[in-house]
Amino acid sequence: MNIQPPLDALDLQEDAARALADDLRAEIDDPQTRLREAETHLEHLAITRKTVTDLADRLPAVPPDLPEHPDLRILVVFNHATGPLRAKDVCEALDHEPLPKNIEGTRAKLKRLVELGILTEADTGTFTHKQ
Repeated sequence: MNIQPPLDALDLQEDAARALADDLRAEIDDPQTRLREAETHLEHLAITRKTVTDLADRLPAVPPDLPEHPDLRILVVFNHATGPLRAKDVCEALDHEPLPKNIEGTRAKLKRLVELGILTEADTGTFTHKQ
């Protein structure tokens, strides 16, 4: 009796079963890999949340008092102005004494705001908001 044909048939069935098992393992590995990646991402998010809340606990409840920037106060004066202003007018609006040193300091700040493109010098010594 020739046993080779049944052995060849068994080889074919083994190869097919092995290929099916490999495919099924690959199908199982992909979701497991994706699950591990999702779990790692969740862990990172939890760590980030803890870090952020720990940092937030260290922040003061009320922001500290910051000094007002003089250029910003000047802009507030111009927001309330109905026309061009001189350095002396700005000094008075900021409750600075209209002394020459205060007027010159304010004029320098106004010139800087002109250079930054925030104000324009309408005529020599008069300033307005840039349109």
